[in-house]
Amino acid sequence: MSFFNTIHFGDSRELIKKIDDNCIDLIVSDIPYGIGADDWDVLHDNTNSAFLGTSPAQEKAGAVFKKRGKPLNGWSEADRLIPKQYYEWARSWSGEWFRVLKPGANAFVFAGRRLAHRCVCAFEDSGFTYRDMLGWEKERAAHRAQRISVVFEKRNDVSSAKKWEGWKIGNLRPVFEPILWFAKPYKIGGTIADNVLSHGLGAFNEAALKKYGQQSDNIFRIQSQRSDIGLHPTQKPLKLMELLIDLTTIEGQIVCDPFCGSGTTLVASLRLNRNFVGFEKDEQYYNAALRRIKKEREDAKSMLL
Repeated sequence: MSFFNTIHFGDSRELIKKIDDNCIDLIVSDIPYGIGADDWDVLHDNTNSAFLGTSPAQEKAGAVFKKRGKPLNGWSEADRLIPKQYYEWARSWSGEWFRVLKPGANAFVFAGRRLAHRCVCAFEDSGFTYRDMLGWEKERAAHRAQRISVVFEKRNDVSSAKKWEGWKIGNLRPVFEPILWFAKPYKIGGTIADNVLSHGLGAFNEAALKKYGQQSDNIFRIQSQRSDIGLHPTQKPLKLMELLIDLTTIEGQIVCDPFCGSGTTLVASLRLNRNFVGFEKDEQYYNAALRRIKKEREDAKSMLL
């Protein structure tokens, strides 16, 4: 177990190869969405120099939208390949996830709304069963839709500005994050009940939903706390990760996060008495995760004194 209960620095696509077949009980990971949120989120061939730059409007917005992404129709014909390249990127490691998970084990993947379907296809092509798309309903969601009348006003096109008053450019407010729920198929000819007896996996714990104040539906309403922000630009609530772990595993089982960022999944595993292993290739976030794990262990020891 020396490889476990720690975080490893490096590319998870290589590091996960050190894990034996059929030994992980759950994977929970907030993977890059491939929408250009930052340099680590660029997962396609990009040659446009304006990409990841900033506009005056974004600078005024402060910390919400620091980087410039691309419009949905792209800036070049090559941008049409972004969804396909995201699929190829996910396909490059989803097979390893399948290999290390035990039969009947689950994988929860946070994947952005725009390219989630490509992630689903990559996982299905690697052997996974796609169980469901869960929704995390956020209490706050930034909205970037611009009034089209303002664009026309800047062009001194008063007539068009009046005609299109009330119309906006962009998307509706993104009030939920999709959580893709996958499972590794259990033994052919067996049942879920048999797999629960053999591997302790396959069912879900309905009592865990009530423990976190949730209903038995596929929409989770977990609010972020003050401690859930500031370490990573896409940091998820600790209680949300605890819920996913509590929902599908029991104490002593092993939870893996191949894109662990600031370590939220690992801290949640510690609090729930699960073993864990994490991978992170960004040194800044790797060090943040190390500090969080160290503090969590120190706090746990002090409570026992």
